[in-house]
Amino acid sequence: MLHQNSVFHSLLKHVPWDEFDRAVERHGADRLARKLDAKRHFIALLFGQLSGAASLREIVTGMASHATRLYHLGAAPVKRSTVSDANTQRPWQVFSELFAAMLPQAHRGLRRKSADAVRLIDSTSVRLSSLSKEWATFSADVFGAKAHIVYDPQADRPVYFAVTRSNVNDITAAKVMPIEAGVTYVYDLGYYDYAWWARLDAAGCRFVTRLKKNTPLTVLRERRVPEDSNIVSDCIGHLPERLAASRRNPLQVPVREIRVIIDTGKMLRIVTNDLDAPAQEIADLYKQRWQIELFFRWVKQTLRIKRFIGISENAVRIQIAVALIAFLILRLAQAAQKTVHSPLDFARLVRANLMHRRPIDRLLEPLQPIWINPNQLSFGLYFP
Repeated sequence: MLHQNSVFHSLLKHVPWDEFDRAVERHGADRLARKLDAKRHFIALLFGQLSGAASLREIVTGMASHATRLYHLGAAPVKRSTVSDANTQRPWQVFSELFAAMLPQAHRGLRRKSADAVRLIDSTSVRLSSLSKEWATFSADVFGAKAHIVYDPQADRPVYFAVTRSNVNDITAAKVMPIEAGVTYVYDLGYYDYAWWARLDAAGCRFVTRLKKNTPLTVLRERRVPEDSNIVSDCIGHLPERLAASRRNPLQVPVREIRVIIDTGKMLRIVTNDLDAPAQEIADLYKQRWQIELFFRWVKQTLRIKRFIGISENAVRIQIAVALIAFLILRLAQAAQKTVHSPLDFARLVRANLMHRRPIDRLLEPLQPIWINPNQLSFGLYFP
């Protein structure tokens, strides 16, 4: 009888286990582990993400119900208290580094010139309970964390993430993000910092963002705008030379302001250091920023990141990292098959069939009956 792996087993083949083992060794993540090593811990959390479990208890009972199929995964049923302790004590960097190690694999075949690469930057807040007040207090009765994401809209994948307390400003987190020389960064008013813009410009990056309503621009020259478009004006000039009487603006290069009327009738002041590209191209780049909003919505709804299974800062960081790893795994698995084209439909099918023994590229096909050879118990002895 032919053995058929479960859908979960097929998904785990996309995990670079050698990289994971090296991260575990670097951080000594198994040094104090007695009952739950890092691999079994990760598989349990990934099971929770892919199955849609909303609590540790759901993860524990769900894995227990499939105990006979966990052996081939290198896993075993887990206990709630053991997973809770691991979420608190195991270094979150292990899972963050696994995410980083999977990025080249997820972007394979999608390499492009730096000049053509676009990065969207934004953050999303997640509410936490009062049990997390020791590290995640935002105000008197509001508690939460922030996930800061750099997103590649052309590959439909995140390329960097960081987790902070909810009261950390977006620009504070952006200043420690790695800058890729030569790419285009698109972001909103949360990243309004001329010194950071100057760093992007010095790295040969193109930036596209918004100007505040009260920011003056000294116009040097105006460019013609296309007819019958939503472009109102296109001009090149300088931002204020000084930010205060004693502080000079670090961004001294000419910039370009493009005023655009959006669908709601509101006018946006888009600013960029690209002085040559067509105005419509710049406007379209800024419009792409909404793709990261859709990504946040998809992750929160599909991977259940709206509810956390731990209260400590370490547990929250681990869950966000595992959620993004699950996203990459789903994208890799979907790219390897040609039957299901919708990412949302594919994620739903994976959830419904996670522990079923069936090929991952045939999730829409009915299960085939297992063929049993009627002669399999016959010895087939032959006497001449």
